[in-house]
Amino acid sequence: MSDLLSGQHFLITGGGSGIGLACAARLRADGGVVTLMGRTQQKLEAAAAQLRASPGADVRVAVGDVANEDDVAAAVKVACDANSALHGCVAAAGTGSFGPLLDMDRAQWDAVLATNITGTMLTLKYAGRAMVAGGGSIVAISSIAGVLTHRWMTAYCVSKAGLEMLVRNAADELGGAGIRVNAVRPGLVPTDMAAPLVANPPIQADYLDQMPLRRLGTPEDISEAVRFLIGPESSWITGQVIASDGGHTLRRGPDLDSAAQAVMRATQQHPWPGAPQA
Repeated sequence: MSDLLSGQHFLITGGGSGIGLACAARLRADGGVVTLMGRTQQKLEAAAAQLRASPGADVRVAVGDVANEDDVAAAVKVACDANSALHGCVAAAGTGSFGPLLDMDRAQWDAVLATNITGTMLTLKYAGRAMVAGGGSIVAISSIAGVLTHRWMTAYCVSKAGLEMLVRNAADELGGAGIRVNAVRPGLVPTDMAAPLVANPPIQADYLDQMPLRRLGTPEDISEAVRFLIGPESSWITGQVIASDGGHTLRRGPDLDSAAQAVMRATQQHPWPGAPQA
C-alpha cells in the first residue's frame, strides 16, 4: 500500500491467526518489519510464510506464551535486535471461556485472566521498555464484552474491562516517554475463538440485530483501526479505545442463552433460579 512504515519494527502477539495475523499483514503492507508471537510453532510458521510471499518481506517468529514473562521478554528481543528499535506493538493474544458463573472452574477463570490481563501487562512492560528511548505506539485488542454484559462469559468480560483500564493507565504513565497506548474494541468477528458464536444461528442473528450496520466484522476491519492507531496519523491520540463493531455498543449485549442451554444439556448441570431452561 505504501512505505510509510518502512524499516519500522513491530511485535504482534497472537499473530498466528485471526485479528493478530490481519494486523501483521496490514503493517507489513506499509513496509513494517513484523514479528509474530504465539504458542504454536506450526501456526506461526504458516502465518509467516503467508506474509513472506510479498517481495522483500521481513517476518520473524517468536514462539511463546504471553502469560510467561520470560517468553514475552524474549519475543521483544526478536522483534528489535541489536541493530533496530521497537516502534510498535499489537497486543492481540487473547482467550475466552463460556459457562455459568455459579459453575465456573477456578482454573478456567485464572487462565482467561492470565492471558488477557497479565499477558497484556507483560507485553506493555517489555515493549514499553524497548520503546523508552525513542517512543512508539502500542495497541491492545479489547472487545465489546468489556463494556456490554455477555451472560455466561463472565471471565472474558471482566478481563476485557480490565484490559481497557490497563490501557488508559499505561497511556498516562508512558506518555512522558513518547509512548502512546490505545485499544481497539471489536464486535463479533469470525475468528477461531468466535467460531461457536458465529455458527449458532440464533446467536448470530441476535448479534446482527444489535448492529446498526448489520454485518459481521472481518479481521481486516480491525486491522485498519489498529493501523491508524499505531501509525503517525494518530500521533496526538493516546489512552483511547476505538470501537470497530458495526455500532453494536449503541445497543445491548448479545443473547447467548441458546448456547448456555446446550452447555447445560451436555454437562447435565443442575439449573438454578434464573438459569436458561435446557
